[in-house]
Amino acid sequence: MATTRDYYEVLGVARDASEADLKKAYRKLALKFHPDRNKDDDSAAERFKEVSEAYEVLSDAKKRGVYDQFGHDGLRGQGFAGSSAGSARDIFESFFGGGGGGGGLDGLFDGLFGGGGGGRRGGPQRGSHLRVSVNVPLADAFTGTTRTISLNRHESCDTCAGSGAKKGTSPENCATCGGRGQVQRQQGFFVMQTACPACRGQGRVIKDPCDDCNGTGKQAASADIEVRIPAGIETGQQLRLPGEGEAGSQGAPRGDLFVVVQVDDHPLFDREGDHLICEMPLAFSQLALGATVDVPTLEGMRQLKVPAGTDSGKVFRMRGQGMPSVHGMARGDLHVRVRVETPKKLSARQRELLEELAELEDKDVAPEQKSFFDKVKNLFD
Repeated sequence: MATTRDYYEVLGVARDASEADLKKAYRKLALKFHPDRNKDDDSAAERFKEVSEAYEVLSDAKKRGVYDQFGHDGLRGQGFAGSSAGSARDIFESFFGGGGGGGGLDGLFDGLFGGGGGGRRGGPQRGSHLRVSVNVPLADAFTGTTRTISLNRHESCDTCAGSGAKKGTSPENCATCGGRGQVQRQQGFFVMQTACPACRGQGRVIKDPCDDCNGTGKQAASADIEVRIPAGIETGQQLRLPGEGEAGSQGAPRGDLFVVVQVDDHPLFDREGDHLICEMPLAFSQLALGATVDVPTLEGMRQLKVPAGTDSGKVFRMRGQGMPSVHGMARGDLHVRVRVETPKKLSARQRELLEELAELEDKDVAPEQKSFFDKVKNLFD
């Protein structure tokens, strides 16, 4: 994290600020503190990063919830990271329409945020983000775990140090656009800026490309990344690993790696949020007479007292025996649904006892059964 100040204080908003309030505050402060507008203020860049980091967290409902409960330490504990210079640009572009192929609001952004004079789109570009999926068993989601993810990505070329030019040479400014990366053309009363066709908006051309990367400045490579998966993670949640994405161009920062988690089904437990559900078969005698039974949990066996006269389908709640919360709050519960198990094979003695019970029930019908047959009789009378 780049800051330890309270995020709400950084943006100058109340703790119950709406999404619109956050956007308004960020837009105002980002323009105010950008270093290109404060060239004589050495602290401007840090203030800009601080503002962008605060907005990145508070504009995300999940991160904001963690921060409201546990502050900066809570965010660190869940693998959330603060804004970098690259993500500060991403946040700003989300307001002003970045990524549009040159000109327009892209030019406005570059004019304000260090793109060089005249709306230049050339120069170093941050690397692309990557997204991968990882499957974990429910038991590992319960305790938290680590996974090593193997992926293919691009690294900066070692031979040319990412410049794309043969060793001993360097890229040159594009003669067509003068290094701006854009050219102007007039349509009626309007002057339009578009990406330079000669250098494709880079502002530079490589006359003698590197033999190892063919002038791209990047090489394909494999990497093994260790990911810490926090306890309580749910299917669909993602973890962000800053700087583990694609390499940037010309020495620019790498993109980020986003790991989407899929929690596998369990043979005994169904999951609903932080709660677990287990269906447990019991004998009719246990439900009728009452019993103390062993119930499986993700931490071992626990005892459950089943009262006499329990109906099949009754649900018992075992507090705190469910999943931990990924936000660090109290654990969920284990809901045990009991059902009567009808025996498929009977010993001679079991059959004898059940037949005796059936005879007794014919003479002394249980109240629930008597009520049912009374309703049937009234229906056909």
